[in-house]
Amino acid sequence: MAEIDTQKNVYLFLHGKMDLKEKATNALTSKGFSADKITMASPNKVGDIGDYMAMLWRPPTPDQIKIQQITKIEKVEPEGMIGLWKGVSQDDVDTIPL
Repeated sequence: MAEIDTQKNVYLFLHGKMDLKEKATNALTSKGFSADKITMASPNKVGDIGDYMAMLWRPPTPDQIKIQQITKIEKVEPEGMIGLWKGVSQDDVDTIPL
């Protein structure tokens, strides 16, 4: 797996599992990410190239966090719950048990 720059921002996708927010945040901080760099993902704002996406995986009963690095951002019309993230390309870089 690719080396992770834990100084970059991380956008956390909970897929509606708000009860797992603290557990997911703790897992990411134990991986070396700073709690102040972890942001709840919003359909209205995406990160920058080089930032990370962290999503609970596999819905509907996640048991891990998939970490992906943002590699490309295209301008798109927001769509549903995905919003602007529809235009984001990413590469899988790691997984963390939840």
